[in-house]
Amino acid sequence: MDHAATGLDTGRPFTRAAGRRAGLTDRQLGSARFTRILDGIYVDAAVPLSPAVMAAALSLATPPGSIVSHASAARWWGFPIPSLADEHVTVRSREHRFKRQGVTCHVARGSERFHHAADVLVSSPAQCFVELASLLSLVDLVVVGDWLVRTRRLRPADLIRFCDASTTRRAAAARRAAAFVRDGVDSPMESRLRVLLVLAGLPEPVVNLSIRDVRGIPVRRYDLSWPAVRLVVEYDGRHHVERIEQWEKDLARREQIEDDDWRILVITSKGIYERPGDTVARVHRQLLLRRMPGTPRHPRGEWRRHFPERPQPSR
Repeated sequence: MDHAATGLDTGRPFTRAAGRRAGLTDRQLGSARFTRILDGIYVDAAVPLSPAVMAAALSLATPPGSIVSHASAARWWGFPIPSLADEHVTVRSREHRFKRQGVTCHVARGSERFHHAADVLVSSPAQCFVELASLLSLVDLVVVGDWLVRTRRLRPADLIRFCDASTTRRAAAARRAAAFVRDGVDSPMESRLRVLLVLAGLPEPVVNLSIRDVRGIPVRRYDLSWPAVRLVVEYDGRHHVERIEQWEKDLARREQIEDDDWRILVITSKGIYERPGDTVARVHRQLLLRRMPGTPRHPRGEWRRHFPERPQPSR
């Protein structure tokens, strides 16, 4: 994708000035041959606009020493975040502040931690977690924290320590989310389900408990469980039975669980996004019936702020 005249690599983001020096006209830059990533920043149209390409474009469009941060850094690292519109950059001082369409500019406080990636500076995973506290809900931020721990980028204690030392305006929100982060969580939906139950004031479940046979070999693993009363809650993300063999295998597994006097509750996405109150009630009832220590007589209502119930259509 080099431009023949000067060897300009159009497969990487480049400025309008660099394109003009290579002999490209504004008409050519505005043609279907190129994609305008940001105002004055282009790349060959055949190049997918990945987070890495966007980070490289941001480094060209911002003052020297700027850090790709917040949602842009999260996308660069591959964090599981919801769709957020703008790109984000943190500059070193107020004198470096700028305005550019589609880019939010932040000013560093001096304690930021960042990662060197080729010619780009990107917020470190812990730094990015704190930054996202200004953009994400508590639940979405816990999902990010669980992912950071699962992918071995951070340990829970290290994340808490970093958030405790932060002096940003949203540090308190980051600290609160970090307190919910746990090791061993397998998926974002498991994170959401666990936070729902804990915000309801229910005793915190054990994450991914491994059940072993008499030889010490793992035979089952439970998403969320209360071993003291043999209660299991599992998330099932399938919207339909994809394979009869898998369905039969799951049924056999659940029968084995019940044979061991464990009770299993299966929660689907509707039980989190549409009817979280039903999920809280189901789990709370079983904890009461099984006399789980620490179970409140009535669930707390804090979960309602973070898991709004969707009204059901009238029949």
